[in-house]
Amino acid sequence: MAIQQQKSWKILLIGDSCQDIYHYGVCERMSPEAPVPVFKETNQDIRMGMSTNVKLNLESFDIEVEHWHNSEEIKKHRFIEDRYNQQLFRHDEGETIKIEPFRPSISEEYDAVVISDYDKGYLTEQAFSQLQSQLNPLTPIFVDSKKKDLRVFKNCIVKINESEATRAITDQTQEVVVTLGPKGARWKDEVFETDKVDVFDVCGAGDVFLSALVYGYLTYRDLPWAIILANKCAALSVTKMGTYVLTKKDINGLSI
Repeated sequence: MAIQQQKSWKILLIGDSCQDIYHYGVCERMSPEAPVPVFKETNQDIRMGMSTNVKLNLESFDIEVEHWHNSEEIKKHRFIEDRYNQQLFRHDEGETIKIEPFRPSISEEYDAVVISDYDKGYLTEQAFSQLQSQLNPLTPIFVDSKKKDLRVFKNCIVKINESEATRAITDQTQEVVVTLGPKGARWKDEVFETDKVDVFDVCGAGDVFLSALVYGYLTYRDLPWAIILANKCAALSVTKMGTYVLTKKDINGLSI
């Protein structure tokens, strides 16, 4: 089945945002001060991460996105040996900044709400409960959260990874989709296998999966079909370096 072009949807996206900064360079000598290599930077690549990566991928599907996110700046610096595309280390900036939580105030209808919660402080349980009470009860809500206790996200489609699933506390009202890396994804007792690819970088693959899951669900109104599409998109993203945004060529070349 080819990817369908449907009406234009409007989605409310809420979550933490950051900059992903890739420092490319070479290590050609050891430091005289300590037994560590000296990194010589040759170029930088700045991409938007966390919920903003979700936004960009949703927009690749021609979805209109209203994005609520933190104004405080979080940066993730990745230092990469350019000759081998090997990440040497990562430095996070802004992790200790107190994030101002969002305050829900819904004044219009949305086709869906997407929560991309990296648990940095922007989304509190209280704020989500207030948000949900303001929404049309038929509005689908998709959640990807780093919180361990997910019970506040009642009647939502919750996406977590395999590691998170071992410690997550979920609610029986939820539809829980567990991503399994190269094994695909699991929903209820069914495992949806994914394409076998050469994995280059898994950074941001969960964001791509979430975006495609939302699009697939809105298009087909069928969660299994949405999972199959999300698997294909995430498999494509891990063959690329760094936080990846799907292109029109990527999407037009997909079939499920």
